[in-house]
Amino acid sequence: MAALFAPLTINGLTLRNRLVRSATWEGMCDPDGRPTEQLVDCYRTLARGGVGLIVSGYTFVSREGKQLPGKMGIHTDAFAAEMRALTEAVHAQGGKLCLQLVHAGGQTDARNAGCQPLAPSAVKVDQFPELPQELSIAEVARLVAAFADGARRAKAYGFDAVQLHGAHGYLINQFLSPLTNRRSDAYGGSLENRCRFLLEVYRAVRAAVGTDYPVLIKLGGCDFLEGGLSVEDALHAARVLDDAGIDAIEVSGGTGASGSQSPVRTKIETSEQEGYNLPMAFGIKAAVGCPVFSVGGFRSFAVAQQAVNDGIAGIALSRPLIREPALPLRWQAGNSARATCISCNGCFRPGLKGQGIRCVVDEPSPR
Repeated sequence: MAALFAPLTINGLTLRNRLVRSATWEGMCDPDGRPTEQLVDCYRTLARGGVGLIVSGYTFVSREGKQLPGKMGIHTDAFAAEMRALTEAVHAQGGKLCLQLVHAGGQTDARNAGCQPLAPSAVKVDQFPELPQELSIAEVARLVAAFADGARRAKAYGFDAVQLHGAHGYLINQFLSPLTNRRSDAYGGSLENRCRFLLEVYRAVRAAVGTDYPVLIKLGGCDFLEGGLSVEDALHAARVLDDAGIDAIEVSGGTGASGSQSPVRTKIETSEQEGYNLPMAFGIKAAVGCPVFSVGGFRSFAVAQQAVNDGIAGIALSRPLIREPALPLRWQAGNSARATCISCNGCFRPGLKGQGIRCVVDEPSPR
């Protein structure tokens, strides 16, 4: 059996293969964050396509943590029925579903957040649409509790795991980065202090779900911004998490302000351009004992397979599964042709129009 299709067990959760659908904003929820039947169909299709683990779209833990329209929320008990419909649809197809927990922090605007955005510090940087308000100590504690409440709900609704979003310029990443964290209290300054919010969130989530439930993180390996999170900073954060008992780390990098080194790079045309976060993932893997996943531009079976052969626990994909949700089954059946995704990012445009993400490449041209 190809290494890519060997099972993997993470804290009691057994995945049928090493392919992960990385968290992807789908734009398929009601304005308040309630999942729709369109999202249920999306996850059902992904599970039917054979991916080992589906990580949900980034799901806000508090109302002001919303960034984009159609984004899912886990901030209330009111969505219990719709959340259970998601997990049941995936499980009926033999799949596993992980809920990603996020707060956008300063990387949103008042229109989507419903108030002035909140961030570690009141600074205006390129990745922030507007000047945020600095979080008070009491608000920091409230948000730590909100992550824990979201995780508790996820477990109760049948999600198989939760993942903290600690990358791409969102709140946890904002606390880690000296570019966006200018605080002079216990949450800012030294690297140890900048890791404090991350560690408090992890510990609160772990307490909420117990030791026998998988808690993962998507961790930024570098911001690729002057004055931002460095590779060395990320390695320290990964070691801290590993020591605290994190079950797996998915390594990504960049923010929306990182230009050509953004999380969703375009024009991935050769195998050499694939796996652009692999060097950071291997660096973190060498520093921790937990499983490490890598995301970022994988398009070829051979590149993904080699990464797993070299010690990466699994490969996370996003855009290829938008165009080709059954890509895992195709590769497993022996058709190892490159994924048909052309990395144009056109799939996100329908979502911004309220229609949900979809591949637009194969759609007929308007007459």
